[in-house]
Amino acid sequence: MVGVAEAEAQTGPRAVGPGEVPVRLTVNGKRVDLKIEPRVTLLDALRQRADLTGNKRGCDRGACGACTMIVDGRTVYACSTLAIDVQGKQIRTVDGLSTGSTLHPVQQAFCDADALMCGFCTPGFIMATVALLENNPRPTADQVRKGLDGNICRCGTFVRIMEAATTAKVVARG
Repeated sequence: MVGVAEAEAQTGPRAVGPGEVPVRLTVNGKRVDLKIEPRVTLLDALRQRADLTGNKRGCDRGACGACTMIVDGRTVYACSTLAIDVQGKQIRTVDGLSTGSTLHPVQQAFCDADALMCGFCTPGFIMATVALLENNPRPTADQVRKGLDGNICRCGTFVRIMEAATTAKVVARG
């Protein structure tokens, strides 16, 4: 009789799907149990099944950054990350940054600097800024530009976004 390990070695890992499968995620410190098809992206799973709609779909190709989330301390494009692949990891979305009615320092800095126009790219920029400042509390202007490089603002609010990231840096330290 062939064991499971031997069978997988001969045929590859067991196929999952094509129907819905149980997926357990940890989002903003809370357990989220979903039943989704394995092909569902993290963005779709959270927006459509968990009612966490803060992060936006922009390009749906991982090119604009509107869907940026933090997974285990690193930014990811949620539109091109499969939800099934981030089980067991810590997922943070823009929905989980504030505490009650108190905004996260980065969110507050974006409001104070008027670093948003239509607001569509704002959640992604905020998450990228949070990740940047958590990894480097005192970034230079070049490091801020590099840290936010994967995000695009079609309204052209880059000067104010840079100002917000710089202001948030001061807030986060103080």
